[in-house]
Amino acid sequence: MLIGEVSRQSGVSTRMLRHYDALGLVEPTGRTSGGYREYSADDIRRLFHVESLRTLGLSLDETRRALDEPDFAPADLVGDLIKHTRQRIAAEQELLTKLERVDATAPSEWEDVLRMVTLLRALESEFAARRQQAILNQEGNASLPIDALVEAALTEDDLNVAGALQWSLARAAGQGVTNLAVGLRSQEVDVRRRAVAAIAAVHTSEATTHLRQALEDSDTTVRSRAALALGARGSVDAIPALLEMVLTGQLDVEAAEVLGILTDVSPSPETIVDQMQTTLDSIADAPTRLRITQALAEIPGPSALGALARLTQDNDRTIAATAAAILSTHERRHRQR
Repeated sequence: MLIGEVSRQSGVSTRMLRHYDALGLVEPTGRTSGGYREYSADDIRRLFHVESLRTLGLSLDETRRALDEPDFAPADLVGDLIKHTRQRIAAEQELLTKLERVDATAPSEWEDVLRMVTLLRALESEFAARRQQAILNQEGNASLPIDALVEAALTEDDLNVAGALQWSLARAAGQGVTNLAVGLRSQEVDVRRRAVAAIAAVHTSEATTHLRQALEDSDTTVRSRAALALGARGSVDAIPALLEMVLTGQLDVEAAEVLGILTDVSPSPETIVDQMQTTLDSIADAPTRLRITQALAEIPGPSALGALARLTQDNDRTIAATAAAILSTHERRHRQR
């Protein structure tokens, strides 16, 4: 069979057939009297073997070795091909994700595209300062790649960069909260902590809903961050978690301050004091009782003052002295008004 016919039947161009011949990969067995290449049935079979191996991604040299070297190990080669193919797919998927994120910002000019690409590349930088600067340098009215910012917020270890990401997401008018909430369901506690911190920076009803769900988290840090954020928004749902924080010493000062704020919106502020008083009466742990005493200083109203007055007679001198000092400070401020 002459080269032209081989090309038509195999789909391999005559130019490539000549190249295979020059490399010794598929050499025609004979020549016609006129010097034209003439392929035998075995030559055609080898050509199809070559093309089959080429579809797997083998180079021409690898294909020749696979066909001609008896000790060539196909399993090793196929394993390498699988590895390289996965790497190529991952790279293509990464590129696709990046393109979709740029497209999501609806760029109207090439300058917008370049700005987004610059930001996305900076988010991948190994230098925290560069990541932070790229985030903070975004113009206030610029469209942002929300998915990329959310992904970065859930993986960022540097506190300064994390703060910049939270600020950036906070000014995005609630965009990304749904994706951030996915982080609250992560098995990794660090991811849940980053998620609740980022959600706490967003002041929308959706963010508040997710923060209430975070109050049920098994991690005390997640619960504490959610409680402080909710309490600052006037949500009485945070009261049990805030009281727990006072008892355990987890950001107890901040928790006490927020409890003081919540007494203005709580339907029964006396309940907060009653719960604190009950705990005081039921435990003997001195550090815990002292924290409760100090927390009462942040609670306005007669119930807290009455509890403090009783504590001035406490058997623990430190607690009694602390309660007396708080009352003295309160009376002095009252006279100054």
